[in-house]
Amino acid sequence: MRGRPGLSKKSKRALTRGDFLRAAGVGAAGATLLGAAGCGGLAGEGPRLPEEYLPGGGAGPNVILVIIDTLRRDHVGAYGNPWIQTPNLDALAEESLLFTRAHPEAMPTLPARRAIHTGMRTWPTRPPSYGWKSIPAGQTTVAETLSREGFGTYLVTDTYVQFRGDLNFGRGFDYYRTIRGQEKDTYKDPSSVNEEWMRDHYLILGEGKKARQYLANVQDRNGEEDYFAPRVFSDAAQALDEAVGENRPFFLVADCYDPHEPWDPPQEYVSLYDEGYTGKEPLDDNYGRDDYLTDRQLLRMRAAYAGEVTMMDRWLGKFIERAYEIGVMERTLLVVVSDHGHLLGEHGYTGKLAYALYPEMTDTVLMVRHPRGEGAGTSSDFYASTHDVAPTILGFLGIEQPAPMDGQNLIPLLEGKEPLEPRDHITQGYKDYVCCRDEYRVMFCRNDGTDAHLFDAVNDADQRRDLAETEPETVRRMYEDYAQRDAAGRLPNF
Repeated sequence: MRGRPGLSKKSKRALTRGDFLRAAGVGAAGATLLGAAGCGGLAGEGPRLPEEYLPGGGAGPNVILVIIDTLRRDHVGAYGNPWIQTPNLDALAEESLLFTRAHPEAMPTLPARRAIHTGMRTWPTRPPSYGWKSIPAGQTTVAETLSREGFGTYLVTDTYVQFRGDLNFGRGFDYYRTIRGQEKDTYKDPSSVNEEWMRDHYLILGEGKKARQYLANVQDRNGEEDYFAPRVFSDAAQALDEAVGENRPFFLVADCYDPHEPWDPPQEYVSLYDEGYTGKEPLDDNYGRDDYLTDRQLLRMRAAYAGEVTMMDRWLGKFIERAYEIGVMERTLLVVVSDHGHLLGEHGYTGKLAYALYPEMTDTVLMVRHPRGEGAGTSSDFYASTHDVAPTILGFLGIEQPAPMDGQNLIPLLEGKEPLEPRDHITQGYKDYVCCRDEYRVMFCRNDGTDAHLFDAVNDADQRRDLAETEPETVRRMYEDYAQRDAAGRLPNF
């Protein structure tokens, strides 16, 4: 564990709303995003609680888990990005232990969430679903465990792929708020969108069914507060108020689908990163080669994604400010994790691709804020992953795991101790591909070891120079010692 450049190690004390607001730069010109300086103006204030709940009402200890879909690590200031505005994530990082080598053990959305909620590895997965299915009946979720312990359990999410009737990601939650309309959710009638208007305004791929459905879903928006990230974090703030009013410990999950595509943030956010564009807006992308885009269109797509990141950050900040305002942060563990990234023209690809497991896809955000300031302002290069979230939550609460979990409790790292079990590598899977990494090399290949790509983890962090042909023994070693061992010898057919 080490201090981050420009940050001092915090004393072990309860962290306050003032600490967060100062770190977020509220009131600084151009810093945006908590207060009246935010793009598009300030949404209405949340409901006020009775005085007995301010500032120290409710019970505890509590846990807030924020899951952010498709958030690339390299698009967050706390991880070194100098141009994308994420002041609230950056402020939170100053109060957290920041994991600099966090990677999802399985991708994409549903496999990652299975691991987050259960502490069990989803990978290796098998066709045809490759882990895109319900949480297995034999695995207990954190929400189920905490509900039995008397916690109030709350889930607010717009991640619509969880909503299908045969899925069970609401297991254990007393309060399950679903926000409809993301991406191709069949929420509203797509025929309500005029075909000519759609193709005049947007860069449409193929028949445009996905775009048409999405545009139908969002056509009644009136202001920024009607966009998805604002709705998720506003509803999460309401759930937070309700949880405090129950006067018992709570576990609250805010699961935000943005910055997942489609990308259409308000123009004020896109203009932070790109101006002067007069072409059709790249609402969505093709999962494959990027040669369908001009350089200018690709630049615009990246700006739209960055705008979604900044809007999400702003409303996350409002949610965190509310938590400080009502006094729960003094006894609440806060975990922020992203599930995977997204290629935006790097390596010649756009989208999420199993055969392109480059850092833009595999490097994710993980920060853990302890209410007593344990680990605040420091970072860890421990190979942390999605299946570590559940045991960390239970470890903080001092609650025994219902059955041994695959992941590790990360709380000792916040306390400056060694990990319970050191990791010299990490493996992660996406469909029929596996990625292995250690201190010196990163390798990804098919589950049978073919189509291998190898990179120098020290001198080629962006993975531009493929060493697979010149180091075949390294490829073989990583496949056998890491992939096959972690899969208990079950690759490629299991």
